[in-house]
Amino acid sequence: MATCADLRGANLIGANLSGVDLTGVDLSGADLTDVDLTRAHLAKANLSKADLTGANVTGADLTGARLDGATLKGVRGLPASVR
Repeated sequence: MATCADLRGANLIGANLSGVDLTGVDLSGADLTDVDLTRAHLAKANLSKADLTGANVTGADLTGARLDGATLKGVRGLPASVR
């Protein structure tokens, strides 16, 4: 996926994004409920106010990702530094 792609407010419920390069992508306000983000590259992605309820981020690179106001209920694999 192109760096800095604009997916603001996108409905991605249940999508399989395992291993996908989402570096720098704007996912603010997106619905990522139950999305598989295992091993995804989310460095510097904007996930502010995104709904990640039940998502799996095991092994995902969240370096520098913005998560302010994001819903993180039931997220699996979330690093302790992000909780």
